[in-house]
Amino acid sequence: MTATTTETGTDSRILDAIRTHTTSENPSSFLALNSGNSVFTVPGADGVVVYRRTGRWAVQFGGPFAAEQDYDTLLDAFRSYVRDEGLNLVGVQLQRTDAERYAERGCVVNQVGASWAVSLAEFTLRGTRFMQLRNKISRALRNGLQIQEVDAADVADAIAVIDKAWLGSKGGAQQLEFLVGQIGGPAQAHRRLFAGTIDGEPVAYISYSPVYGSRAGWMHDLSRRIPSGSPGLMEAINAHAIEVFRAEGVEWLHFGFTPFTGLDAAHELDGHSPAFQWLMHALWAEGAALYPAQTQLSYKQKWAPDLLIPEYVAFDGPQASLPGFAHIFRACKAF
Repeated sequence: MTATTTETGTDSRILDAIRTHTTSENPSSFLALNSGNSVFTVPGADGVVVYRRTGRWAVQFGGPFAAEQDYDTLLDAFRSYVRDEGLNLVGVQLQRTDAERYAERGCVVNQVGASWAVSLAEFTLRGTRFMQLRNKISRALRNGLQIQEVDAADVADAIAVIDKAWLGSKGGAQQLEFLVGQIGGPAQAHRRLFAGTIDGEPVAYISYSPVYGSRAGWMHDLSRRIPSGSPGLMEAINAHAIEVFRAEGVEWLHFGFTPFTGLDAAHELDGHSPAFQWLMHALWAEGAALYPAQTQLSYKQKWAPDLLIPEYVAFDGPQASLPGFAHIFRACKAF
């Protein structure tokens, strides 16, 4: 059994695994390539486990990206490895098939949120339900917004300008990691970047990451804008990208994971924690200081998503752990 840290996003084992082993249908799987992640493997087993160590916790991203015959081998070996290292294990962004296998092993598994997806085959912005969205897009275009698909290396300075303004508007918040995409580095070759300018000045961008599996397509990932910019910047850029994707025959646009959203008792597994379930609902209602879930969901719902995908957190122990949950956010550099 081996555990290593990859800092560059170039680990071919991870890329091969997320492309090949898609049974869990994790739309955020490309985040496994984020720099700073650690990868766990077992000799002779086809697959990887991706995680970050923070404090006395190993925070696992998704379930094992593994061949069916090696999934259990990797999961059980990783749990043993974590215990041998004197750590506790919490897994986040597990998909339903992952969640069931963790629950079978006695882990406490709860829904932690959801991701959302739009089928692009018949997508159109026509109709009354998209009237407000069309108006915002039109306003941005009238204000001079120009949109292009760009090479990240060519617009690095513009990205830095937007990031500085965006983070400054959040009270100097840190750049989030782990469960949020990145721009740049070797993995950038697999992403796509659409940027907007007004009068030649950078005002917004959206980065899209590839999604593999039966709902293959692109995920609307990292996005930023100049806070004082025109209304409708993000909407206009995304609408432009959608038309590009549709022309290419792309079938799905994913909007990624938002914690505390899409919660439904019907999604919970036997053995879940009622107290943790209550906490997720409380954070949806009152947890904007921790994460702006309602704002994020409002943007995603503008596009009338066709699919809600429940996502799960698993605690390897007899009960849900608040310290374990907090370490997910610590791994993301949220605090």
